[in-house]
Amino acid sequence: MIISTTESIPGKEISEIVGIAKGSTVRARHVGRDIFAGLKNIVGGEIDEYTKLLSQSRDQAMKRMIDEARQMGADGIINIRFTTSMVMQATSEILAYGTAVKLS
Repeated sequence: MIISTTESIPGKEISEIVGIAKGSTVRARHVGRDIFAGLKNIVGGEIDEYTKLLSQSRDQAMKRMIDEARQMGADGIINIRFTTSMVMQATSEILAYGTAVKLS
């Protein structure tokens, strides 16, 4: 599966647009992480626990998007994007989406 944030893939021609592929995950913060993050907030610096959580969430959302595109018969995804939204307090959704295409 070739994925790209651009409208095309160099050296490939889009033969068919299959549809929109998407994948998401909803994650909740952990109380222990919140306590540590609060302490880190006082002294400043990166909050590694949240960085790791968001990275894992993006990876999972992207994997689900790729899986959906494969089920649609696509062999590429162009114009991929990520978005985040709050579902409820301390819970966020990460959504990955793009245009599933067949390449020639």
